[in-house]
Amino acid sequence: MTTIINLGVKLPSFVSKRDLKQAVKNLVLNEGKSLRDLSIVFTDDDYLLEVNKQYLNHDYFTDVITFDYSNHPEVSGDIMISLDRVEDNALSMNLAYEQEFYRVVFHGVLHLCGYKDKSKDDIVIMREKEDFYIQRFVSRETNQF
Repeated sequence: MTTIINLGVKLPSFVSKRDLKQAVKNLVLNEGKSLRDLSIVFTDDDYLLEVNKQYLNHDYFTDVITFDYSNHPEVSGDIMISLDRVEDNALSMNLAYEQEFYRVVFHGVLHLCGYKDKSKDDIVIMREKEDFYIQRFVSRETNQF
């Protein structure tokens, strides 16, 4: 089961919670896993900065933090996303906001599926997976950028 929570932010108009839940479920299934309990929390920079400081001892802004409670092959966890960072990332990388939004969501889910992003090789694999799922689940209009 996937729960979507907004903490002090409004989801972008292009987001359908039903479609987002289905895309996440399809990603997990495509990775050969099963979906147990997943919360996706959308918030702002200030809130996610406090989470980053409190739980990870990092004093900087980030776009996504993933708390993994998975018992593989069952996927379970919390994904916290700063919509402020997503929007800034999209602007700085000259990407559509929709594309960056889904990239960050899929990034968090991929972490729960067991993918890492600490080494250069891991980052290459993570980006390939993100791109694959963006092509598969995000509107064609957005992907023309």
